[in-house]
Amino acid sequence: MSKRITQDMAYRQSLMKYAENYGVSRASRKYNKSRSYICFWKSRWDGTAVSLACRSQRPHSHPNQHTQAELKLIRDMRRRNPELGMVELWHRLRKRGYTRRPESLFRVMRKLGLFPQAEKKPVYKPKPYEQMTYPGQRVPVDVKVVPRRCIADQELRLFQYTAIDEFTRLRFLGAYPEQSTYSSADFLKKLRKWYACRGIRVECVQTGNGFEFTNRFSNSKRHLPTLFEAAAAKPGIRHKLIRPYTPRHNGKAERSHREDQKRFYSCHNFYSLDDFAKQLAVHNRRSINFPMRPLHWLSPIDFTVQYV
Repeated sequence: MSKRITQDMAYRQSLMKYAENYGVSRASRKYNKSRSYICFWKSRWDGTAVSLACRSQRPHSHPNQHTQAELKLIRDMRRRNPELGMVELWHRLRKRGYTRRPESLFRVMRKLGLFPQAEKKPVYKPKPYEQMTYPGQRVPVDVKVVPRRCIADQELRLFQYTAIDEFTRLRFLGAYPEQSTYSSADFLKKLRKWYACRGIRVECVQTGNGFEFTNRFSNSKRHLPTLFEAAAAKPGIRHKLIRPYTPRHNGKAERSHREDQKRFYSCHNFYSLDDFAKQLAVHNRRSINFPMRPLHWLSPIDFTVQYV
């Protein structure tokens, strides 16, 4: 029995002391409790609050519970046939005089711990994040689909290609009418020249596993490089793929897309691809001149000047 005195136990002890001093009837009127309630707890009370704790009303036995002979039969059968399923085990037990239902057998086997323990899956431990130490060391690339409500012509489809240098947060955006490996290869050539004009040599690009970047999950073209991979290999740029179904590994690009949604797409409309490209260029010029906390409240442009 628990020795911890709860609020209910203290209340009952106060009731018992009052009933002992002034009688059960007076205590019943004062505490608004029935006489049978007071008499019930008075029969249990031995002067301590611990004796007034609620006890379990679960029965110690059941008239239809499994006998020791049945339990021994189940244990022996399970020990001799550890790989049998429960239904097959129940079927063999019936041949030896077992008359219970499968549901009853299941409850008893679970209580006796006769089911094999499921193997625990190894906990995934993410690798420590690799911090970049100089500009151009790694540039994540991702694609954002322009919301339909921002496009005047509902037949038109627009896509924003994003590249962001992990060290300086310097970002380059591109406007394209399709999401394809051709667009990705063209964007890679443009971003390499754009970063080179600012004194940054791109060493590695990091992308997702989409068809516009790689044939990794293609059944027929898995061994063939995409146009994007060929465009990256030509100048010696390393192409790194993130873990499948883990977009957080491209977190900087994903985070920039969220800011684009809040600051740009929520208040702009586009009437053509050229119109979208012009407005996107203006938005990018503003974003790379915006102070950022990871850069000690410098803009990406001002931060880049310190390292190139």
